[in-house]
Amino acid sequence: MTQLNTTYMGLTLKNPLVAGSSGLTNSVKQIKHLADSGIGAVVLKSLFEEQINLEVNNVLGSNDQNLGYPEAEDYIKGYTKMNSLQKYLELIKEAKQEVEIPIMASINCLSASDWVEFAGDIEKAGADGIVLNVFELPTDRNKTSNEIEQKYIDIIKAVRKIVSIPVAIKIGHNFTNLIRMVDQLYANGAQGVVLFNRFYEPDFDLQKLEFVSSEVMSSPSDLRSVLRWTGIVKGALPKVEIAASTGIHDGSGAIKQLLAGAQTVQLCSTLYLNGFDTINEILSEMKTFMNSWNFTKIDDFRGRMSYSNIPNPTVYERAQFMKYFSSK
Repeated sequence: MTQLNTTYMGLTLKNPLVAGSSGLTNSVKQIKHLADSGIGAVVLKSLFEEQINLEVNNVLGSNDQNLGYPEAEDYIKGYTKMNSLQKYLELIKEAKQEVEIPIMASINCLSASDWVEFAGDIEKAGADGIVLNVFELPTDRNKTSNEIEQKYIDIIKAVRKIVSIPVAIKIGHNFTNLIRMVDQLYANGAQGVVLFNRFYEPDFDLQKLEFVSSEVMSSPSDLRSVLRWTGIVKGALPKVEIAASTGIHDGSGAIKQLLAGAQTVQLCSTLYLNGFDTINEILSEMKTFMNSWNFTKIDDFRGRMSYSNIPNPTVYERAQFMKYFSSK
């Protein structure tokens, strides 16, 4: 009998499918629907550090009398931040009452500032884990790569000092040495890493000469970059638990990521495009695949095709078309 249950950062999941942070995970009703549809865990819609800071600045700037009085400013900052956080804490508490699957909070953060105290409140509210969504667009010519990378490390260290629940960090692939970066994050307290962050990408409207958003949803072809790095990172750092994210739209995409070494796979765009029924369809495909190969549990094939487990790992390294075609 096939068993789809797994673990992730010490949490027990009935299957490796995780609903990624999005508008689909911002209400108890939707979370309950996801749980009823078979999802293994949920990452709540992100709490944005910059959004909280913007609200604070708007309140402070709305009244000139607020300026010049440090005590008043401190009070307003504290009150505004706690008011923003309270709704998030209520969502965590209510979700934990309604469903039995793990509920992970998500914080979109830019710094290791005073917001990290929120992590302790999130733990007290009952969250099973925290995902730190970190990204800095390097636009300062004077800032070194070491300075940028250190910011990621400072954030994970600051949060780990406050909470005992598992903490994962969601990153992009734009690092000179991604393996070393993941290794450093793991060494400084990250119990999991999410590969990869899907960023807002700009586009131009040629009729209006204005900035617009490019395609928001991922496509199945986006799987390839994540697949490569999941396999490479898992092969180099076998103790690091990876949540593969972006481009997973069906059962084959989920299975491939598990074969590469992912501990869990995150679903988002496919839930928007195909509905929550796709969860059961993916689980059915996974069972069919496992039965065809006589696998009884996920660990029977997880990582089977990671960088360290295949006969010719150089296939992961082929980065140029000429290098590829010269071997044909």
